Amino acid sequence: MLLKGKQALIMGVANQRSIAWGIASAFHREGATLAFTYQGERLKENLDALLDTIGGHATFPTFPCDVQNDEQVQAVFAGLQDRWGRLDAVAHCIAFATREDLARPFPEISRSGYALALDISAYSLIPVARHAAPLLAAAGGGSIFSMTYNAVNRVVPGYNVMAVAKAALETEVRYLASELGPRQIRVNAISAGAIKTLASSAVKGISKLRDLTEQTAPLRRNVTQEEVGDVAVFLASDLSRAVTGNTIFVDSGMHLMGIAQEQ
Repeated sequence: MLLKGKQALIMGVANQRSIAWGIASAFHREGATLAFTYQGERLKENLDALLDTIGGHATFPTFPCDVQNDEQVQAVFAGLQDRWGRLDAVAHCIAFATREDLARPFPEISRSGYALALDISAYSLIPVARHAAPLLAAAGGGSIFSMTYNAVNRVVPGYNVMAVAKAALETEVRYLASELGPRQIRVNAISAGAIKTLASSAVKGISKLRDLTEQTAPLRRNVTQEEVGDVAVFLASDLSRAVTGNTIFVDSGMHLMGIAQEQ
C-alpha cells in the first residue's frame, strides 16, 4: 500500500490497453484515492466501464477535459480543490497527432499538424502543472509525471511529428522541475517501450518495433502497461521524494542499443 492516503489525478485513459489505465490500476492496488479526466462522451463511456471493474464509476470523481480548452483544464483542478483540497500526484498521459502527419515523410509534415501535436502532446503539461501546483503544495509537495518515448534520441520511422512533441515535453519536464522544486513538487517523465495501445496503433511499424525489442533489448522482451504502472507508483510515492527532472526508461533497456546484438 505504497500510496495509501495519497490522492492522484489520472489524465488520458482511453481503454483497457492505455498506459494510463495500467498506471491507474497500479495506483488503485497501492491504495491511492483516484480521480480521472476524459475527453468526449465516447471515452467517458470507456472510462466508466473500466471504473466499474475496480469499485464502480460513481465512486470516482471524473471531469471532462479537452486540454486545448484552458477553461476545462482550470475547471478540473477547481473541482479537485472543492472535493479534496489537496493533491499528491498527477499522471499526464496525453498525446495526439493526426494519422496523416504520422504517415507522411518528415519533410512533408503540415504546419497545422505540427502545431496540433505540440499543443496537445507537449504544451498541455504546462497548464496542467500550473493549476495542479497549488493543490500539490497544499499537500506539502507531490509528483507530476508524463509519458515520453525514446524517438526523442533515436530516429524511429513513423514516429515523425510525435518525436518532436516528446522532445519538447522532456524539455518542459526539466524546466518545470526547476521552477516547482522549491515547493517540493517533483516533475519527471517515463519513457516506455513500444506498447500496443490505441495511440501507438497510429505509428506505422509498431509491430516491427516490438519484434526488434524482443530480439535486441538487453532483457529480450517487451514491457507491459503493468510494469510502467509500477514505475509510476514509485514516482508518486515517497520513495521518489528526491527524484525530479528525470526521464526514467521502462523499455527492457532498448534505449541502450545502437545495433542488434548477435543472437
